[in-house]
Amino acid sequence: MKYCGYDGCQVKIERGMYCNDHRKRKKSKAKKDIYHHENKSFYRTKQWKDVADFVYEREGGCCQRCGKFVFGKQAHRHHVVPIRKNDKLKLDPNNIKLLCPICHVIEENETDEKKIFPSYF
Repeated sequence: MKYCGYDGCQVKIERGMYCNDHRKRKKSKAKKDIYHHENKSFYRTKQWKDVADFVYEREGGCCQRCGKFVFGKQAHRHHVVPIRKNDKLKLDPNNIKLLCPICHVIEENETDEKKIFPSYF
């Protein structure tokens, strides 16, 4: 047996460095996803993967906002008109932009309504 390694603690322990009061507990943090949870299963479909690949190739792998080359998980596809606002446009390549992670966060947080596709409406 030995004393807890915490400065001034007089509790005896059998193993480890600290007693139960001074041992750092792992905080379980639930991963917070900034994207829409209700659409997660949609993003695993073959139809979505085909459209996402088409958009990537159409843009040549470059972010449509800043022009930076992106690939892999850094290549985010952004719905201009969100799925929750119009479910019919979720597979329309004209409604999807290729963005880098930084520009994607900026686009997600913009509040101004933009009329991107006036011919649609």
